[in-house]
Amino acid sequence: MKSIHLTPVSRLKNAQFWLLAIGAGLIAIHITLTWKSNIPSLLGSSLLFWIAVSSLIWEKRHSLNLESGVLPSFLGLSIIAIILFKSASLTSFGGFLFLSPFILALGLALLASGFRGLKQYKGELLALFFLGAPKLLPSFLIKHITLLTAKLAAFILWYTGFEITRSGVNIYLPTGSIEVASGCSGVQIIFQQLGLAIIFILMFPLNRQQKILAPIVAATLGFIVNGVRVAVMGVIVAKGNPEAFEYWHHGDGSLIFSMIAVIFFGLFCWFILNINETKNKQHKSSIR
Repeated sequence: MKSIHLTPVSRLKNAQFWLLAIGAGLIAIHITLTWKSNIPSLLGSSLLFWIAVSSLIWEKRHSLNLESGVLPSFLGLSIIAIILFKSASLTSFGGFLFLSPFILALGLALLASGFRGLKQYKGELLALFFLGAPKLLPSFLIKHITLLTAKLAAFILWYTGFEITRSGVNIYLPTGSIEVASGCSGVQIIFQQLGLAIIFILMFPLNRQQKILAPIVAATLGFIVNGVRVAVMGVIVAKGNPEAFEYWHHGDGSLIFSMIAVIFFGLFCWFILNINETKNKQHKSSIR
């Protein structure tokens, strides 16, 4: 009988295959649960972030150090097992679906590369962290952002010709009023935009100023677009249209503003990349 010995290359390929299979399975489970949760904004964000992060990992797969010790492998498997057990016995979704992508990615990274190898995935982990970060913010910070949103919405309404008065997070119009609750603070869309900014920084070569500017522009766009959304809902309430209010507040209309913020940030990214491309062409021309 001949003995068969696996070469290091064979072991590496097997490790990549199993890690890919585990990662794909975990992503599929999270997307399925998100789809069943009936939270359209989270479903869209999750698909976008998972695709972007998976693409980034795939591009650098040949340079990854896939060596993990016993302790980090055990810890990674334990994290994944706990999340899977929680997913199987889920009774209410809460913040679990928002936080689980980062936790799952952390467990998979520990399983793949150990403690020392986590730095290889710091950008991707940070992007997924922003997906669930709003659920970790302290209440006083959310209240502060909510008040700023109410002030912005009130200013937009006043600037566009409406007679309004504001008291805290309450905005009063002649024929109706709205209260800007914490759910309308815009925290979710702001952090979604920040995650997109991190992905943009990871995917394209940018200079230092552009890397600083991208998150600032992303967060600002998210805050402003959400302020416009709250102002629009104020106008709808003033006109006495509860069906339209429900659509823009809880229905598919809420997704439109999230898409608008993403589109505006996409235009900003396109503008930055065009500037860099022009500079590169000019530099090549000057060398010739």
